[in-house]
Amino acid sequence: MTASDTRRVVVATANPGKLEEIRSALPFEGWEFLTARDLGLEPLDVEETGDTFLANARLKARAYHEAFGLPALADDSGLEVDALGGAPGVYSSRYAGECCGGDSANNARLMIELGEVPAGKRTARFRCVMVFVDESGDETVAEGACEGALGFELRGDSGFGYDPLFLPDATPGRTMAELTLEEKNAISHRGAALRALRDSLGR
Repeated sequence: MTASDTRRVVVATANPGKLEEIRSALPFEGWEFLTARDLGLEPLDVEETGDTFLANARLKARAYHEAFGLPALADDSGLEVDALGGAPGVYSSRYAGECCGGDSANNARLMIELGEVPAGKRTARFRCVMVFVDESGDETVAEGACEGALGFELRGDSGFGYDPLFLPDATPGRTMAELTLEEKNAISHRGAALRALRDSLGR
């Protein structure tokens, strides 16, 4: 296979952790997953105005497809906490505010919001919706979820976002941030969505 046979797909993210998960979970022969910076360009600042994960993923995938003229893959994902009525949901990445410290501030606010909520009431899930737009503009949607609960302290130094607080049901006693990338891909919301996408695309 030559470079000209490679199908280049631009991924709508500037998050290196997310890109690594996508590349490792979708080892499509002949496909190359790239960011805008890999193409020598600046990432787009797509305003996430949707009120669902699907709406935001679609906004990003369409914007990247139109801007770069390539197939595009985007996801929107987040944490849904039952004791908080499903929050932070679509606001997961900016739960503490647009300018207030990123992951650390988001985790700090979440721990404050949960307060003295007991362990049995701290159930939550990560949810992910993927949108793939191909060369002709046709769209494929896939989604996945990972059930679990929230701990009382940050543990682990892998992953990103709320991983140090989230205890997946599938790995009792370990947070998402204490898993290897292979272990995380096997159970995570994003891994499940990527596998569903792969199946939908017939790969």
